[in-house]
Amino acid sequence: MKRILILIYIISISIIPCISGSHLDAFPENASPKKIGELISERFIPSKHMLHDGKWIHYAEVCTWYGALRFANETGNRKLISLLQDRFEPLFHAEKALLPIKNHVDLNMFGCLPLEFYKITNDKRYFDLGMPYADSQWLLPSNATKEEINQALKGLSWQTRMWIDDMYMITIIQSQAYKVTGNKEYINRAGREMVVYLDSLQRSNGLFYHAPEVPFFWGRGNGWMAVGMTELLMALPEDNPDRPLIMKGYLTMMKSLKTFRNKEGLWNQLIDAPDFWTETSGSAMFIYAMIVGVKNGWLPEGEYGPIARKGWLSLVTYLNKDGDLTEVCAGTNIKNDRQYYYDRPRIMGDYHGQAPMLWCTYALIK
Repeated sequence: MKRILILIYIISISIIPCISGSHLDAFPENASPKKIGELISERFIPSKHMLHDGKWIHYAEVCTWYGALRFANETGNRKLISLLQDRFEPLFHAEKALLPIKNHVDLNMFGCLPLEFYKITNDKRYFDLGMPYADSQWLLPSNATKEEINQALKGLSWQTRMWIDDMYMITIIQSQAYKVTGNKEYINRAGREMVVYLDSLQRSNGLFYHAPEVPFFWGRGNGWMAVGMTELLMALPEDNPDRPLIMKGYLTMMKSLKTFRNKEGLWNQLIDAPDFWTETSGSAMFIYAMIVGVKNGWLPEGEYGPIARKGWLSLVTYLNKDGDLTEVCAGTNIKNDRQYYYDRPRIMGDYHGQAPMLWCTYALIK
């Protein structure tokens, strides 16, 4: 009888968050967003730079750095903020050559990081460094191609290429520029860009092919779209004319993702392929998008809260003791070959996975 009472007590503790109306708090210690955020952030501080083409700070490192900074600010961890500043400081002088050039969506997104530092520190050096990355994304270069000129004539960024990854890379830097300046030009053009991508790329089931000529629903590619819409909706004013269409695209995608979860409550390397393996970076992105959706009232808490909770509890089982996320798909180009996606290397501790784990931590804490 005593054992039965103890069992009932344990079960009751585990479901208290559900009874209280929130599935996104009261996590067990091994899944504590604060502890996991600290573990991954501390792991990041002494790590080596990840470089794009061996030359410039890679967007995946930027995303991880940005995530650690937002986590530190959300938790009031001044020591961590200082350590992240110390890591950035050489980019003003000794490591200046590692600053990305401003000619590609994957490079221009770097500007979101110094602008986040500016929001926290009010140090104008960060503002002056970050804003040209936002401005140059709409400033047509003198050597622009015919296609780039055509995009600019339509009011889009000349860097538009119709890859779903772009809808995080473009919108995050433009949203940040809006936040630090209050100038609606930045957020308005980000909204217009997103609507064009949604109209062109979203399929009837709410998901996105990796590219128009590659009919596969790759997990992390769809993850970029999910978090891009999420970040944009958090910044987009309620009266923005593009907001309803973006919200519709977001809700349609979330509904579709709900149906494609595997037994772990996560998503596979190809989202609709049950014979594929669980891929953690895309899964973390989807969970982040759902956490934010629930907390902002875009998604019904009773419906999506349990999905986000189960997903988070499953994700943390893929962290090793050092705070490295396992089963992260390596960087992946487009290829019209299903087996190619199945055979992609599964790596550990890659920034593509570390970043969205950090995003989940501060979204859960917020």
